[in-house]
Amino acid sequence: MNWPSVKARQVLAALFRLGWVEIRQCGSHKTLARTGWPNYIWAFSDGDELGRKMLSRIAKHTGLTPEDL
Repeated sequence: MNWPSVKARQVLAALFRLGWVEIRQCGSHKTLARTGWPNYIWAFSDGDELGRKMLSRIAKHTGLTPEDL
């Protein structure tokens, strides 16, 4: 997959559009949940730049695709 480099806030917004919801927050770590998927810990600040490798790792756990961004 050809992932663009994007800001963490854009990725988090895409996850919310896919049906992920924030169930709790402890400091800067957010726990996200979606039916049919294990919970995912989001530990990025809004302004963090996420590269291809990190986006690929996030996609493996959340079902995110480049088209979702």
